[in-house]
Amino acid sequence: MIASAALISEPLIVAGDWKAEWRAAFRTAGDLLEALNLGAYAEQLDVDPEQSFPLRVPRAFVRRMRKGDPNDPLLLQVLARQIENHRVDGFVHDPVGDAEAKRTPGVLHKYAGRALLIVTGSCAVHCRYCFRRHFPYAEQSVTPAQWDAALLYLQAQDDVEEILLSGGDPLSLDTPKLAALCQRLRALPQLKRLRIHTRLPVVLPARVDAELIRFLHSLPWNLSIVVHCNHGQEIDAETKAAFTRLRSSGAILLNQTVLLRGINDTVAAQRGLSEALFDAGVLPYYLHQLDPVAGAAHFSVTDDAAVALVHSLRTQLPGYLVPRLVREVAGEPNKTVLA
Repeated sequence: MIASAALISEPLIVAGDWKAEWRAAFRTAGDLLEALNLGAYAEQLDVDPEQSFPLRVPRAFVRRMRKGDPNDPLLLQVLARQIENHRVDGFVHDPVGDAEAKRTPGVLHKYAGRALLIVTGSCAVHCRYCFRRHFPYAEQSVTPAQWDAALLYLQAQDDVEEILLSGGDPLSLDTPKLAALCQRLRALPQLKRLRIHTRLPVVLPARVDAELIRFLHSLPWNLSIVVHCNHGQEIDAETKAAFTRLRSSGAILLNQTVLLRGINDTVAAQRGLSEALFDAGVLPYYLHQLDPVAGAAHFSVTDDAAVALVHSLRTQLPGYLVPRLVREVAGEPNKTVLA
């Protein structure tokens, strides 16, 4: 019998110490599988211990995985496997045209009215479908030494009324560094909205601490936080509490999901996710077709299947709980809506 999610032996960590939790993350497939009573499944799961995109999974996220289940939908998102090394036509290193959108180090400008800052290459979890798994962060992250160039570019863009903080994960930065960056953004008189894209409140809820909330509450712009959750099982009491704290800052919480074969490509999974998100105070926003990044082809779902899934969701859920099915196409002036 497959056991339910259970307490996994882990280093002693002071409650709320997110940096200690970060350092204690699983870094090898062997350790992760042993913690889940899946050591005997390593060969069946086609594990790849030698990855240029190394495994990293916080223990808070692993606690939500089902012990003894090799098909756990959270495990399959993060387990490095040999199949990632297979070359598949159309799956490339820069699937969404980030290189062409670069304006200065750390600044990507694709769409009218908004620009994106790559503030760090770090993330607490390495999701195997990540569209930036091959991104040259050493060259294209905005560091303090490069803030002047980034700000000069943005100041010259009168139509840029929204800045997106991205990465990696912007909440990987400690709060004083985030505050220093946002203090510089106050020099942009045209800026009206700030958006933060992050997975940390889901995989490492302790990151959403009192210091972060005070900082977010102090921001002068309308704030939206787009979290990234792919399956209802990712939302537990810790996650809900983190979302509640984020909402207390005045931020609007939205979710984006990646459609992943064998993980969340059923009506039941998507319905369960939308309902769990709304119960936790988060509105479903985007359901992304997989960006065709090299190493992730095994997660791909056909457009026909994706559209049929969304049509079925519409028969079961109110419209505000049905995310927009979209694809990002390199060079296009907006996301392409599929359904």
